[in-house]
Amino acid sequence: MRPDSRWDLSVDNRSGQLTLVVEVKRKTNVSPEWAAKLRRNILAHGTFPKAPYFLMVFPDKFYLWSNSQAHQDQSQPTYTIDAFPILQPYFERAGVVADQISGASLELIVASWLGEIIHSNQLPEDIDASQQWLIESGLYSALVGGKLEHEAAA
Repeated sequence: MRPDSRWDLSVDNRSGQLTLVVEVKRKTNVSPEWAAKLRRNILAHGTFPKAPYFLMVFPDKFYLWSNSQAHQDQSQPTYTIDAFPILQPYFERAGVVADQISGASLELIVASWLGEIIHSNQLPEDIDASQQWLIESGLYSALVGGKLEHEAAA
């Protein structure tokens, strides 16, 4: 684990470079504007390492900033994703519902989902339609073969 990392989750690419940082929050019904403000506040502290991709995860929505927009503090998300088709199978297996999940459980579920991408041998054209944004953004190819990092509990 990086000593300077304070992200909930992060992924290094196959070359060991920080590629994705992830913030996981329990709040639901978050607008893209609200997410952008939270991200700006997080980045304003300047203690977090930046990465080409920034993913903010909520039980009902994912917001992804990619590439050049990942470094613009006040930008709107590049992608707004319905989290239901991605997370619902994990919620069912865990016996939880989205609006009652704990932050730690949500983080573990997101880590599992990212782990499946990292260790995937699926061809991009075989990816479920609900996750085509992974292909379009370039995130899928950036993550495959990478390494997931969890933030240590404080």
